[in-house]
Amino acid sequence: MLRSLSTKLILSALLSLMCAAAAYLAVFNIGTLLVNRYYMNPNAVAARKAEAYTDFNRYVQEYRVYSDDTDALQRFLAQRDHVVITVYSAEELNLPGGGTEARTLAMQSYEAPRRSGISGRLYPLRFEDGIGYVSVTDNSREREDTLNRIMAAVVAVLVMVSVLFWYTNRLTWRIIRLSQEAATVGAGDLNGPITVDGVDEVATLAADIDGMRDAIIERMGNEKRAWEANSELITAMSHDIRTPMTSLIGYLGLLNNTESISEEERKRYLEAAYGKSLALKELTDELFKYFLVFGHSEMELHREDFDIHMLLMQLLGEAEFDLHDSGFNVQSIDRLEDGRLLNTDAAMLKRVIDNLVSNIKKYADPERPVVFLTEQKGDRISVTISNGVSKRGSLTESTKIGLRTCEKILEALGGSFGTMRDENHFAAEFVLPIR
Repeated sequence: MLRSLSTKLILSALLSLMCAAAAYLAVFNIGTLLVNRYYMNPNAVAARKAEAYTDFNRYVQEYRVYSDDTDALQRFLAQRDHVVITVYSAEELNLPGGGTEARTLAMQSYEAPRRSGISGRLYPLRFEDGIGYVSVTDNSREREDTLNRIMAAVVAVLVMVSVLFWYTNRLTWRIIRLSQEAATVGAGDLNGPITVDGVDEVATLAADIDGMRDAIIERMGNEKRAWEANSELITAMSHDIRTPMTSLIGYLGLLNNTESISEEERKRYLEAAYGKSLALKELTDELFKYFLVFGHSEMELHREDFDIHMLLMQLLGEAEFDLHDSGFNVQSIDRLEDGRLLNTDAAMLKRVIDNLVSNIKKYADPERPVVFLTEQKGDRISVTISNGVSKRGSLTESTKIGLRTCEKILEALGGSFGTMRDENHFAAEFVLPIR
């Protein structure tokens, strides 16, 4: 299933948010546990209150502060965040009914009504106007909680950025790797691997590049095989053409010496030279036919719908007449059903049959029958032409240009072509789809 990069980006963003939330909760809870266990330990709180009392006592003695000097108390508290000091006089602590009214000063104005009652330990302190009592309140827990939240938020942001960076870095690395592999292929190393990793657009692009690389390799392989086949053909044809050409030159050289040969020898040499010229013409015709068929990547076809019986009756009937005229006995076996159509190029199909007939004339034994068999095999028709093999050889037998031409044409028509041969028999079969 294809997952787009946009979907993966959204999922990675959600994952980064979840990881960030988990990191925030983990850090905040750990920080809160540490604050409760160590910073807000009763001994630690008492130590901080004692330190604040000592500092305040020093401040009162140094500046000769009166117990009701609220301005001096504000100046002292202005430099100490999260500390609240409440001053009580001796008279206020002995009011009838036990009620108290404390003058509470704090850094924030909202602390005054909250700290209006006596809480915690009272410390005696000598002011300029007599003995007073102070209550010290430590509110630094709020500061620690704020720092804890800030630290948890910073860690959460780092985790979120790290997750997003990991995903984008992995995606960027895949793109860079694909670019490098494509550059390697573009430089000519077609065997270089193309890594297909994942199920997103980058993976699809990598698969397309890999498919294109395979197509190029296959095409180059086909071109190499075609080049090798052409080279083999040219080599074979060069040898086959050189043989009658050498003989022809020899006969013409003898004919040119008019004084040393008789008229009967001249006539024999002329007939031999004429025969070699015909053989040479046949070879060049075959070579031209080969390049006419194989010299183009695509053959131009003119397809039409034909009734199978009518088309094969005409094409095989002409072939049968031609073979009869050349002294061959032909047996036709028809096993086709009526009313079936064949979409093909009749001219190309005639060329196939003409090539097979030409081979029969060259290599078949006239004393043995030639058999035409047409039959239906599922949704295809099969035409088989078989004959006995003659003992005589042929100069062009090694090239097999006609058979290669038949194979090329049948491939273009969407069918197949094959041959079977032993010492005494030869058969060629071509198959085409029907409807």
